[in-house]
Order: sequence, then C-alpha cells, then structure tokens
Amino acid sequence: MKTRLKSLILAIAIITSASTFAQKKAIKTSESKINWTGKKVTGEHKGTLNLSDGFLVFDGDKITSGEFTVDMTSLQVTDLEAGKGKEKLEGHLSSDDFFSTANHKTAKLKVTKAKKTEKGYKIAGDLTIKGKTNPIEFDLAVNGDTASTTLKVDRTKYDIKYGSGSFFDNLGDKAISDEFELAVNLKM
Repeated sequence: MKTRLKSLILAIAIITSASTFAQKKAIKTSESKINWTGKKVTGEHKGTLNLSDGFLVFDGDKITSGEFTVDMTSLQVTDLEAGKGKEKLEGHLSSDDFFSTANHKTAKLKVTKAKKTEKGYKIAGDLTIKGKTNPIEFDLAVNGDTASTTLKVDRTKYDIKYGSGSFFDNLGDKAISDEFELAVNLKM
C-alpha cells in the first residue's frame, strides 16, 4: 500500500512539473508608450496615446492571448507647439471627422492568435476603433519583460474617411493617407 501511495505521489509530481500553466502578465501602463504618425501629401504629424490597461497571457514562453485598452481621450500631438496649431489639430482628431473621442473614449485590441516566429510572434487580433471591429495582423518582438511592434492601421475600415483620397475626389495636397502608424513599446 505504501509503495502504491509513493508511486501515485511520484506520478502526480511528474505530471505537475511537466505541465505548464498559463500566466497573465499585466502591462505597466505608465512605463509603456504608444506613438502615432499620420501622413498627408504635404507632410506628417506625430503624437502619443496612453494605454489604459492591458495584459498578455503566456503558456510557458508562448503568448496565447492578450487584450489592450487605449485611452483615446489622451490623444496628443507632439510635433506642434501650443499656440501653433497643436490645440486645433488635437481638437480635429478628437472630433467626429476622426476618432470621435467624446463618444468613443477607448479603442481595444484583443489578441486572438499568436504564432511563434524566428523574430518573435505573428499576432492576429481584433481591433476596435470608433465602435467598429476589424481583424488585424502584425509582428510582435518580445524580449524579457518588454514587447514592441510597429503596425499600420487603415483608418477607413473604422469609418474615419475625412480627407481620404479613396473616398473623395479633387483633394489635391489636402489628401490624408488612409493608413496611420502605431509604434508600441510595452513593459510587463
């Protein structure tokens, strides 16, 4: 009987030590950064957004899921100075022409699939902006307790069509690129 009990305990110990458990790693929002770039025919503008919360779920050393919430009311323009068009552009980007932040205070990304690659991960997920959700894919590099990516988002998929040459004719040098870029650095 003692031998059976010892064998059972040993078997449980082996199974337990061999299996991995999913670990949810919270993102340190105050140490994480989101920088955006929007381009137009005559130049570009740059700015920042704040992450409200987020996490990645790991099974061992592999990402299995995750979710992030961006505070859209934190939108800042960083390439213009106060009194030199900064407030006007921030107001326009926050308006219904663009992100409608009064009605849509957050944007969300939900990771639905993560495939390990030589350089990190190929992430597939659902991105929600202005209440519209679309699939998105991007590469994510993970190094210890940091993760980073640069991804392009087609704003017209989220009903942000202002100044888009894809929807309006004769914009000339007033045309704004349909894609904007996000450079994201996360600290876990």
